[in-house]
Amino acid sequence: MKKNLLDNIKSVHFIGIGGIGVSAIARMMKREGKAVSGSDLHGSAILADLKKAGMNIKIGHKSPNLPDNTDLVVYTTAISPNNPELKKAKKMGIFAISYPEMLGFVSGEKYTIAVSGTHGKTTTTAMIAKALSDAKVDPTVVVGSILKEGGSNFVFGKSKYFLTEACEYRRAFLNLSPKIIVITNIDKDHLDYYKDLRDIQSAFISLVKKLGKDGHFVCGVSGKNMKPIINEAKKTGCKIVDYSKISTRLNLKVPGNHNIDNAKAAMAVAQILKVKNPLIVEALNNFKGTWRRFEYKGKINGVSIYDDYAHHPTEIQTTLKGARDYFKKKKVWVVFQPHLYSRTKLLLTEFAKSFNSADEVIITDIYAAREKKDKTISGKDLAEKIRKYNRNTQYIGPFGKIEKFLIKNAQKGDVIITIGAGDVFKIGESLLLLN
Repeated sequence: MKKNLLDNIKSVHFIGIGGIGVSAIARMMKREGKAVSGSDLHGSAILADLKKAGMNIKIGHKSPNLPDNTDLVVYTTAISPNNPELKKAKKMGIFAISYPEMLGFVSGEKYTIAVSGTHGKTTTTAMIAKALSDAKVDPTVVVGSILKEGGSNFVFGKSKYFLTEACEYRRAFLNLSPKIIVITNIDKDHLDYYKDLRDIQSAFISLVKKLGKDGHFVCGVSGKNMKPIINEAKKTGCKIVDYSKISTRLNLKVPGNHNIDNAKAAMAVAQILKVKNPLIVEALNNFKGTWRRFEYKGKINGVSIYDDYAHHPTEIQTTLKGARDYFKKKKVWVVFQPHLYSRTKLLLTEFAKSFNSADEVIITDIYAAREKKDKTISGKDLAEKIRKYNRNTQYIGPFGKIEKFLIKNAQKGDVIITIGAGDVFKIGESLLLLN
């Protein structure tokens, strides 16, 4: 890809434009004065915002959606090679690249700060964005959630700095050209792609190999599963910064010890970029969180409703421990929507042990996302497994039934937390509409 490719691009079409990452790049292209069009399978609040911003949005994937004057197509990796818009683009000879490749192209032209890890990368990216923006560093930011400040997943900056969440799925982050890498932690996940933990570690090893002697690697040195990545980082000659050693008093608005770790990683990056400590602390203490990360949604009949994106056993345990510490003796109801048949099946035992901090657990049907239905695993199977460790667990598949059950049984002063990477947040939103 030629370095000046985007200089000659006037019209960009995005397939899967409603995705949290793809939509951020679409916003970037629009901000740079290019005509932007795109399509997605279903409508959403993100698509509505993109329309308001002047983008030509279509629902459904059809070949006529692709404008004839398109210069570049960017597509989500979730689509099929037989996608009619992608097939038309190839037939017309239009240059087409995946979202990770596009992110890599942007990265190659800027000083890139890549934030990765199995858990916590979204919040850590958002915290770094807050610290750098408040300090007038003026970074361009792509984050996998909606920032509470600004209400977007994209921040347009005029400096050389590019801060991005770096996803490990299918080794997508290897498209980036980072100067600073943050790895929050490493755990077993995406086992529909990776063979095992060692395979996952190999991807992170390849990532840190991209650093040179002028690079920085920010991590918790003694963190679980980090040793082989640390050893590889040492070979590159980069500076290894152990965020766990940072000592400072923080008074965060977001609960949980995991967020203290995220904040320390953010502090380390800001310090590398010469931001003064008092500015960093003030920014982090004023950080309000992001969409779907322990997000307060509202109250109905005195019952508080929260929502969280956790979809891995470790994330669920961490979220619920933070919730228990935060809510003390209040009764906590959890509605969990399993994400992916493969993840539920491969981590079934780990999931079963993840809900001990909840008083009541309700399991929905599995959110299939990119997968075909697998009849060998179900939400009911998961509920039965969890019940061995938390007796107050039940399977109620349809959202409508769950809503009726909660209205009847949740009492004033209780807390309901919807958890999962699918559309489980709609339960809380439906309940709040009853106010």
